[in-house]
Amino acid sequence: MTTSGSSQLGIAKPLLAWSTEHLRSFPWRDTRDPWVVLVSEVMLQQTQAKRVAERLPGFLARFPTPGAMASATLGDVLEAWVGLGYNRRAQRLKAAAELLVERFGGEVPNALDELLSLPGLGPYTARAVAVFAFDAPIGVVDTNTARVFKRFSVDPAIRPRELQELVDAEVPPRASWRFNSALLDLGATTCTARVPRCDVCPLEPRCSWRGGAHGGEDPAASGVHAPVAQVAFAGSSREARGRLVAALVEGELDVASIARVTGRSREEAREVANGLVADGLVERHGRKLRLAGR
Repeated sequence: MTTSGSSQLGIAKPLLAWSTEHLRSFPWRDTRDPWVVLVSEVMLQQTQAKRVAERLPGFLARFPTPGAMASATLGDVLEAWVGLGYNRRAQRLKAAAELLVERFGGEVPNALDELLSLPGLGPYTARAVAVFAFDAPIGVVDTNTARVFKRFSVDPAIRPRELQELVDAEVPPRASWRFNSALLDLGATTCTARVPRCDVCPLEPRCSWRGGAHGGEDPAASGVHAPVAQVAFAGSSREARGRLVAALVEGELDVASIARVTGRSREEAREVANGLVADGLVERHGRKLRLAGR
């Protein structure tokens, strides 16, 4: 496991002090169960935290262990996933559960390289599982973390690897879970993208940017992890795919009905269905469509 280096910025002490009263409460923060952490982090990849908090308990009740998910059908997992968006994440999560059973005895490994070998776990998610389940002494870098560090050090041109090394170096020994949780929360609630609350930020006294008080553009507005425009969900292919999967949870459908279900033209609906079939989420049996494994 990669370990943290020597601190250069001195962020840890004020951040940890701030965390005693400001850490947000989430279901996945009440446990160190690696499977619970892994499932929650996959959900959080592209779903709002509030929605994940609402759905996580029920999902885990149905799939409390990797073995429980590995033995279920993909259709079962997709049914439990409906409403969380991006159904391919559910598909990858099931594949990860199967690999955990086959290769790791049904347990989530703590080694970063082994976590990275699991389907659906990229660098961020693998590091998040290592930190929040095993308190690994490494940093978790997302848009919020990057914003805090780029503003604090005023380095908009920093590269991803350099940023990761910079965050790693600030992680205090034996306090990785709290440090990373606080850093994510600080970026999400205080050092925000549009209206940063510099007056209540624990890092403000040493921050180089300080909300532009000393001039200069926001260093977090460009470069690595810079904000990107969100594609509208309404009317998108994602919306149509979600509608069709949700409908198939209730049972198989005749291909003639998919235009009505998706709210698209026949040609567009056919493309949506073909895409789900190609992704392995849906199966075609003659003129019928059904969730994979059903």
